[in-house]
Amino acid sequence: QPNAMGGREVGGLANQLAAHMDFATPNAIELVQRFWQAPNMAQENGLKAIDMFQAVEQGKIKVLWIMSTNPMVSLPDTEQVRRALEKCELVIVSDCKQSTDTTAYADVLLPALPWSEKDGTVTNSERRISRQRGLLPARGEAKADWWAICQVAGAMGYQSAFSYRSVHDIFREHAALSGFENHGKRDFDISLFSNISEQAYQDLLPIQWPVTKESPNGTARMFTDGRFFTADRKANFIPIDVKEPQIAPDEDWPFVLNTGRVRDQWHT
Repeated sequence: QPNAMGGREVGGLANQLAAHMDFATPNAIELVQRFWQAPNMAQENGLKAIDMFQAVEQGKIKVLWIMSTNPMVSLPDTEQVRRALEKCELVIVSDCKQSTDTTAYADVLLPALPWSEKDGTVTNSERRISRQRGLLPARGEAKADWWAICQVAGAMGYQSAFSYRSVHDIFREHAALSGFENHGKRDFDISLFSNISEQAYQDLLPIQWPVTKESPNGTARMFTDGRFFTADRKANFIPIDVKEPQIAPDEDWPFVLNTGRVRDQWHT
């Protein structure tokens, strides 16, 4: 499964841009566009998992590439997911298992790396970036997801934008974007790594971001100066209205059922 914090850092959700930015942040779209020199940037949130599969069934999405997840098992309303996958013109699935409930609907099935063979970085909930090195060599024809994406992008004519040769290349660009026109305005900043050597990347020890020239050893605790990443640099307290459950137990129905999941859940 993806590492959640690291996934957010790179813009892995439909409502995010790379480097912890999003579509609602003023000037963020234009900033990322200039950094990547990308004339055709997305301008608004994409579709999250539930909405995306509904759009697939409606024929609005014709190609679906599924990585690191098994929606036929994990998403609610399995029959709707099934209808969507059956209707989709091209379903590509990258997985480390050949036979799953989802791979049964794949037009193209690609062998991916499991956790113990992956190479890169992961980030935990305390902002700690850790270098992940494969414990085992890749089996058979299995390849990294980033490599597969670059191959497809190159075949589509985007070789110059996806010319990465290693995870080190990608990490350096990721670090450079985090510091691009930042000047302390954004929380996520690992710009010190924008020119990290390949050997230093291989030897990287766990470290908490921000990692900048001002904090080369990382940042164990943020906001000690009382300044926050808000418009006025002050912490914002947001009052909430507490709502009681719509249905409460009574004598006829004295039980409370907790399924342990929320609607948009995908871990299996």
